[in-house]
Amino acid sequence: MKLKWLGHSCFQLIESTGTSIVIDPFHPYVGFKMPEVTADAVTVSHKHEDHSYLEGVSGEPEIIDKVGAYEIKGVHIYGFLTDHDNEGGTLRGKNLVFKFRIDGVEVCHLGDIGQECDSLLVESLMPVNILLIPVGGSFTIDAAQAKEYVDRLMPDIVIPMHYRTKDCEFDLDKIGEFLDYFDEDAVCHYEGDTLEFDRADFDGEETKVVILEKTQN
Repeated sequence: MKLKWLGHSCFQLIESTGTSIVIDPFHPYVGFKMPEVTADAVTVSHKHEDHSYLEGVSGEPEIIDKVGAYEIKGVHIYGFLTDHDNEGGTLRGKNLVFKFRIDGVEVCHLGDIGQECDSLLVESLMPVNILLIPVGGSFTIDAAQAKEYVDRLMPDIVIPMHYRTKDCEFDLDKIGEFLDYFDEDAVCHYEGDTLEFDRADFDGEETKVVILEKTQN
């Protein structure tokens, strides 16, 4: 399977047969535009436009924005209800966490999760091969809380998202605060926005943090 970071919290997952899933498409008001992308399905963690800009996705995708289990051309998708804040959703509402099983790889996207890590959610989400996690604070969990999710979910690969980049206009923390929690040899800076994975790539022995570089605005 291929994983492409489109910027902010938006990713495209492409299954080996070509099935395309886009996660949390964003409005240009974040400071840059999404690349052109076509999808068979779009998952939406919540209705804020930096996560639900459906106009940014071409084709006639199925929109998945509710709790439940789905199957899109061989890709299995599971939605879990969480809070967008640590006050039971009273401040910023609810958030959907999505888990994808694609080519045998377990991918988890935490959306704009704001609640502290709890055992019930961890048990529901495991196992996780690739964890897509917000680390910028302000509207989501911060670096310290994100590290707790990593420690408890024990993914093979962690890909940070929803942090302040040079072209982002949101008041978010930069990625350095999150990376400070990891040894240097656990962090890989990748010069590109697309990675390919196979089920055999994951041995469960260690967690690597992969920093992707958005290659186009």
